[in-house]
Amino acid sequence: MAAARRRFILAIDGGGVRGLIPLRILETLEARLRVLGKTQPLHRYFDMIGGSSTGGLIAAGLAAPRPDDTSGAPAAGVAELRRFFEVEAREVFRRKSLFERFVANPRAVFDERYDERPLERILKEQLGWTSLQSALTRLVLTAYDLGRREAVFMTNGRQSDGSRPDDYYLWQAVRATTAAPAYFEPMRAENLTHGDERVLIDGGVVMNNPTLAVWLEAMKLGWKPEEITILSLGTGADIRRSWTFREAASWGPLGWLLPANGVPLLSVLAHGQSTTAAYQAQRLLPAAGIGEVVRLDGDLPAGAEAIDNTRPGNIIELNGVADRIIRDNTQLLDRLAQEMSEWPE
Repeated sequence: MAAARRRFILAIDGGGVRGLIPLRILETLEARLRVLGKTQPLHRYFDMIGGSSTGGLIAAGLAAPRPDDTSGAPAAGVAELRRFFEVEAREVFRRKSLFERFVANPRAVFDERYDERPLERILKEQLGWTSLQSALTRLVLTAYDLGRREAVFMTNGRQSDGSRPDDYYLWQAVRATTAAPAYFEPMRAENLTHGDERVLIDGGVVMNNPTLAVWLEAMKLGWKPEEITILSLGTGADIRRSWTFREAASWGPLGWLLPANGVPLLSVLAHGQSTTAAYQAQRLLPAAGIGEVVRLDGDLPAGAEAIDNTRPGNIIELNGVADRIIRDNTQLLDRLAQEMSEWPE
């Protein structure tokens, strides 16, 4: 009897422009697949792709259908996504002008740092008005619903009772999962299933590392745990970056959320959740029968942790982090490419 095909699940952390790091790892994995004659788009080798925040943007780019294209091509290949992080993100993270912040908005001190319209324009152009249910593989995007006070897992899988989950426009789902508080406004996303509006913010607030989320979705689909490999990709952390008691005590309520301070509250929440989820996944999932959990992450140089640092010098630093992760995991990446195969039509 032929061995059962392994299912591969991809989970990508949040981290703003640091999403370039997991993207570069996927770029080298794709190159390894092609050397082996496996030339289909990446979504054909991953049975499920999940992401939070910038990881959700990458996931949707790889899994969404290209608008007005019936060939099964994804909305964005790895090369297009790399251009987004290295070039187009500069426009997304362009600071609001003095007029926008202080003349047009008298409450500017409480205003978000960035205008969401450039990001929304890019998302609409790339994703069109396709919905989650049209994704080319299983897709999971995380968010938090401010109105209902609950975590939201936007997916084209199944609910626990076997029913279909709520559907959303993909561009709105990505805008929601990337709506980092203090950086962008919340997203008013149209729930296509119920016909109402949901006010959603960045999934990284509740699940910056979505490994456990994709595992739960896989179990809802009835997949055999022993046949699953989860590839979990981080966006790096500056583990040397710390704050003194004097600094933290002087921030006050606003200081914890000031971008000028690096938004310490969000930084702590994201890093704490990512590392905790990685620890839990490495220990709980094998005990639950999961075949393999692979976690790839790296250390960031000083000053590279800011999610909105799009300066050319920082992009070079992030590429360097990715290069080191790839170098240190060459044999692992070769093995994964060998084991991966297209999922059946």
